[in-house]
Amino acid sequence: MSRILVAYFSASGETKKLAETIASALKTDIREIQPAVPYTDADLNWNNAKSRSSVEMRDRSSRPEMASSFDVSGYDTVLVGFPILWGEAPRIIETFLESGDFSGRTIVPFATSGGSGMGRSVDILKQSIPGAAVRNGRVMSSGDSSKAVLRWAESLGIG
Repeated sequence: MSRILVAYFSASGETKKLAETIASALKTDIREIQPAVPYTDADLNWNNAKSRSSVEMRDRSSRPEMASSFDVSGYDTVLVGFPILWGEAPRIIETFLESGDFSGRTIVPFATSGGSGMGRSVDILKQSIPGAAVRNGRVMSSGDSSKAVLRWAESLGIG
């Protein structure tokens, strides 16, 4: 049996809710990717070109610091969750993926979004983790049921 980890970053709580549903349905471990400096509502204001998240998302080399890292060596599959920001995964997801050894692991992105799809997220994440098998991602609702999560996991051959 494959060991599975759900690792997620949540800006507003929606991705956290979905990550908890996934971890519960699949009976997996769960870890939160936390920024060293938490984001405020003002930081996440996409209407403000000078907001922290707007500045980070414009700068492809930006790597917001994590509060702490965690070891993924005990897992074969890592489900990585995040909100879609500006059509992509937030830069802190790249920080997370670049902080560990994901070689030989399967990475399955999942996201919450206010209306957009995964955008270029999967392609960008693949660049951060050479040597890992990155599956196509899926945008899901924070209100998805355990049953819906299990159907999704079965379609991927995990769980």
